[in-house]
Amino acid sequence: MRSDTLRVSGANIYYEVRGNGPLLLLIPGGGGDAAVVDPIADLLAERFTVACLDPRGYSHSTIDDGAPLDQRVEVQSADVHRLITHLTDEPAYVFGGSSGAIVGLDLLARHPERVHRLVAHEPPCFAILPDADAQAAFVDEVYTLFRTEGLGAAGARFLRGIGGTMKPLPDPASLPPRAQAMMARLLANSPIMMEHELRQFTSHIPDIEALVKVADRLVLAVGRETGNHLPARPAAVLAERLGLEVTRFPGGHSGFTDEPEAFANLLRDAFPIQPGRAVSVGT
Repeated sequence: MRSDTLRVSGANIYYEVRGNGPLLLLIPGGGGDAAVVDPIADLLAERFTVACLDPRGYSHSTIDDGAPLDQRVEVQSADVHRLITHLTDEPAYVFGGSSGAIVGLDLLARHPERVHRLVAHEPPCFAILPDADAQAAFVDEVYTLFRTEGLGAAGARFLRGIGGTMKPLPDPASLPPRAQAMMARLLANSPIMMEHELRQFTSHIPDIEALVKVADRLVLAVGRETGNHLPARPAAVLAERLGLEVTRFPGGHSGFTDEPEAFANLLRDAFPIQPGRAVSVGT
């Protein structure tokens, strides 16, 4: 694995690359970073050049203003577009989980020429739901708890609200050093996500008109264990509007860490490599 930083507008983006083959970009969810996708990245690196990143303002990626700023979907989308352009001349395969799926949808809508296929796993764009007002009130309640009672209370309320579809984090002491360091970073990222991303991303409405034109490049995915709980509902609404079927992946909202081998196998099926397709991936 090799790592580097890429200069983008107003920020420096840290990224990691491993493997060989066509480019597959993995976009983490809110508050996550490049190491979050380790459970599937090594498995996928047998067939792809796998790139993953720390979104701006999180972990190793810095923003010029120093202090955290409100995250914007279109800005993170521009960052990943810049990274794809930096790494390859070819369209990339893209996987986004949770908030990363929202970023992936925006990337596909704005830059379809750079996306060979996108798997968007449980994008939490609650604003497209029929009960969007109720979900906005839920997110506001979580945010208010964060400001008044702290991260623990807010996180517990959020997990209840999404139906308990994420498994508890492991004890850091049981993890290898790289995973321990990641857990420490995620803990530091969590208040930034609560303050600057949760409300901003869950209120985002994808560009349905643009996505209709490229729906053949999109796989909308939900976790089998998520069932009909909140994290799966936006994907179902998007699928109906775009004339697609929802693909069910192993595990719940955090399926790629719950059942990484089975999850990676299904991703490989979703990303068939065209015979003779040219590959040009740099660093």
